[in-house]
Amino acid sequence: MRGWPGFFVPHKLKYRLFAVFVLVILLPFSILNIYNYQRIETLVQNKISEQSHEQLDNLHRTLEDQLSIAFKTLIFLEQDADVRDILRNPDKRSVLDNKEAMENKFKGLNNSFFLYNPSVYFTLLDDQGHVYTSYQPKYTLDYDQISSTPSFAEMRESGASYFWVTDDENYVSSDISKSPTLLSLYSALKDNRARTYGRARISIDFSFWFQSVLQKPASDQTYFILSRKGEVIAKSALEANLSQEVIGQVKASPANGYWTDTGNNTLVNYSYLPSLDWYIVNQIPLDVLFKEIESLKQQYFVTFYGITAAFIAVAFMIAYTFTRPLSHMQAKMKEAVRKDLRIRLPEKNYKGEVLELTRTFNAMMVDMNGLVHRLKAEERQRDAVHFQMLLAQVNPHFLLNTLNTMKWIGLRSKNEDIVEICLSLGKLLETSLNSDVDLIHLKDEIELTKAFIYIQQVRYSNSFEVEFSYEEDIQYALVPKLSLQPLVDNAIRHGISHLDSGGRIYIRMGLADNNPSQLVLEVEDNGIGLEQSRLHQEAGRKRPGIGLANVRERLHLLFKDNAALETIPLEQGTLCRMILPFLLSEPYANANIDR
Repeated sequence: MRGWPGFFVPHKLKYRLFAVFVLVILLPFSILNIYNYQRIETLVQNKISEQSHEQLDNLHRTLEDQLSIAFKTLIFLEQDADVRDILRNPDKRSVLDNKEAMENKFKGLNNSFFLYNPSVYFTLLDDQGHVYTSYQPKYTLDYDQISSTPSFAEMRESGASYFWVTDDENYVSSDISKSPTLLSLYSALKDNRARTYGRARISIDFSFWFQSVLQKPASDQTYFILSRKGEVIAKSALEANLSQEVIGQVKASPANGYWTDTGNNTLVNYSYLPSLDWYIVNQIPLDVLFKEIESLKQQYFVTFYGITAAFIAVAFMIAYTFTRPLSHMQAKMKEAVRKDLRIRLPEKNYKGEVLELTRTFNAMMVDMNGLVHRLKAEERQRDAVHFQMLLAQVNPHFLLNTLNTMKWIGLRSKNEDIVEICLSLGKLLETSLNSDVDLIHLKDEIELTKAFIYIQQVRYSNSFEVEFSYEEDIQYALVPKLSLQPLVDNAIRHGISHLDSGGRIYIRMGLADNNPSQLVLEVEDNGIGLEQSRLHQEAGRKRPGIGLANVRERLHLLFKDNAALETIPLEQGTLCRMILPFLLSEPYANANIDR
């Protein structure tokens, strides 16, 4: 057994030089090149995904604009005195006069809002058997048939002020619209005393809109609108299709993201529209993305290995003549490996071809060191980008809840609470969007948390109380921004939000008793506890939470293993404890603090 491994070990110096060259230089450099090309492919894929998501966001914004305009026209119709008089007192004028007046109103709305997109249709019903439309209907207008449609019937039974129907059957003449379904806003028209005097249906031909905004899509790319049930309700090309595997992957994650479909060799980007429970999906063939990169890779490696093979042949022949100098060079190469490439050969000891090889060797060491430094710099930059990405996704569901609260207050009555909510939300958004600062003073973090608490107290009708406890000496300690607010959000959503009243949150901040160099932040609630909260989450359809996981990963990026976040179940409620290094900012670092 002892002689068997020795069979593969070269004994002559020329063969050893050849083996060292292959194993120490050629093979690692080849692997490094392959790795770099793979990283290039990943970066290209990420960049294309970012650009695709920008396009999807633009589609979202245009669709949201359509929904917003539908609401504005509804408000306009509801507040228009002539429309109200016609619907409430149709007998004041003749049927033709009422119809002409209504058509003029519809034309005025189209000229005001939809001049660039005539794919919006209006239907108004009064309570006395009259119907008014802005379009040519597919079937003869029948008041009883229209008012008894499931959507109008549901609105009467439920008493809802308005609601959206995402799959309303197309009732417009096929000469105008060939789309199978429409996106419709159903609403009851009410006067200042909340008395209903008519009903409205405002429909958007979203298939027409989808085709109009994608008149010139990128080559080989296809776009789809996908419902929550996995039904393709619109697409940019008639022959385009989504596989069931892609549909299942998109449905499993109600958020924005991208996924590589290896079966069809495509890159799938998807974006979720919560207001309609829709997805907008973009599919890009991978061979289009990497066609030029593959060609460049083949040319590079053919050239690289061809030159390398020629160099090996020349080096092997030269080794016969320069056995002794190359033995010294071989030893130096081994030494260079031990010292992480920080070694140089003395050029004054050699002449001729060996001198050139020595200089080449030294230059190669310099290049390798430079390459290593660049790789380390890229690694640090990637960590920084990753940290900013994690920070940018803090509590997106909170922003949605806040906007819903503002809308609820605005719909009910004029209230100064809206101003306070906007100010509080502005503080949080301004801090979240400031990517230049990762650590802020504890007192500033407390102010942001109080702004968040104010919004939540408005939302939950002041059904809970919050107590802060901390020493003034630590108010200038540095903490990760927006790190305390997710703990309070977790306590509210998973704890006291399920209580009818009597909710309390205790926020305590101070130095660790057993280690004065550590800062401890605690958020305790008297809510339903971890186990009951988990049961509530399983019972209802909830988005996966990212708050605590986000804080943990940011703590790891900033402080590595010197920080931690613990979640401790209590007999009544839950305790979240964050432990991190105590860093006091200038000029307070030199102050005498009893700790």
